[in-house]
Amino acid sequence: MSPRPKAPQARVDRALVAGARAHFDDPAYYAKTYATRVDDVRYYEALAGAPGLRVLEVGVGAGRIAVPLARRGARVVGVDWSRPMLDDLGRRLAREPAEVRARVRAVHGDMREVALRARFDLVLVTFNTFLHLYTRDDVERFLARARRHLAPRGSLVLDVSVPHPGDLSRDPERLYRAPRLRHPTTGQLVRYGERFDYDAARQILFVTSEFEPVDGAPGFAVPLAHRQFFPEELSALLHYNGFEVTRVEGGFGGEPLTRHSDVMIFTARRRESPRRRRPPR
Repeated sequence: MSPRPKAPQARVDRALVAGARAHFDDPAYYAKTYATRVDDVRYYEALAGAPGLRVLEVGVGAGRIAVPLARRGARVVGVDWSRPMLDDLGRRLAREPAEVRARVRAVHGDMREVALRARFDLVLVTFNTFLHLYTRDDVERFLARARRHLAPRGSLVLDVSVPHPGDLSRDPERLYRAPRLRHPTTGQLVRYGERFDYDAARQILFVTSEFEPVDGAPGFAVPLAHRQFFPEELSALLHYNGFEVTRVEGGFGGEPLTRHSDVMIFTARRRESPRRRRPPR
């Protein structure tokens, strides 16, 4: 019998690989860009404020959320596939007291594949990390991992931006200018702009940040790719992958999700299969 032919490997989509990684290759720029983003930190601090709570943060980055949780006594395992961001997390933890450092463990890996021998009270998928699951297969693989990592009464909490038609219909040929800035890594004063290109068939928004030094030095661009999930679609994906949605919010202050919301926060728990009843004798 001839050997079974190997299945062809899936073609690597280089635009998606770059869109998932490049935005996180420069921790200094990332930290400066999101330095004023604190509402989500306060939200997760309140959620995981009990000392000793076991937390898995998917997309931990440099610890913008994980470190404040550890300061409050939570034990945090953080997963990320960006080594530059995890290296920055290590530098940040080095400045923390020993008891805080002891409560944080970083794991390098793919959110769809990481398997930890632990269960958690909370699995957090913070700040649009879920938007890097570009296909249904990606979503299903990740949610299967999340189910396995949840303690029996644990909760999965994820926050993502809400798609708005106006943002998805921008002219991809237009450069949307923003104020000039001094790049924290290069030290250069740069003109800054963004291009938006929405692939409606795949529901993926490609955003390209362009930096043009004012001194005439060569410019550079940084891509970012985000899958766009609509509220009812996300609810269905959770449901059909074994979760029960227990709360949906439209802001980090507990606001309801409305047509005007910019963010949606889903809280869900594992939906247990009903036990089969024994047939009567």
